[in-house]
Amino acid sequence: QVQLVESGGGLVQAGGSLRLSCAASGRTFSSYAMAWFRQAPGKEREFVATISWSGSRTGYADSVKGRFTISRDNAKNTVYLEMNTLKPEDTAVYYCAAARGTYRYTEVDFGSWGQGTQVTVSS
Repeated sequence: QVQLVESGGGLVQAGGSLRLSCAASGRTFSSYAMAWFRQAPGKEREFVATISWSGSRTGYADSVKGRFTISRDNAKNTVYLEMNTLKPEDTAVYYCAAARGTYRYTEVDFGSWGQGTQVTVSS
């Protein structure tokens, strides 16, 4: 298990950008696939983006493809989510998650979760 702490959320106008960070504890960070999920008020948590343990493979939900970029720095035990051209429908609590294995994107595969960071996009 790894401990995850997200940061970087906030209030931004539509069309703006934010960069989320997720710092992980532990010396085995590079052996985990990492992902971002989000949960909007009254909705179920949904997949946003995922990245393989090496960073060589990424995947995105259709709703964010072309606007969001996931990356990781294994030397810093950190995964990032660069969010551009934000829309009001991107408003949600964003969660960082870790899964053992090279590449994962199904929520049930992720055993470690952060506490979440709020992103609010105003119109």
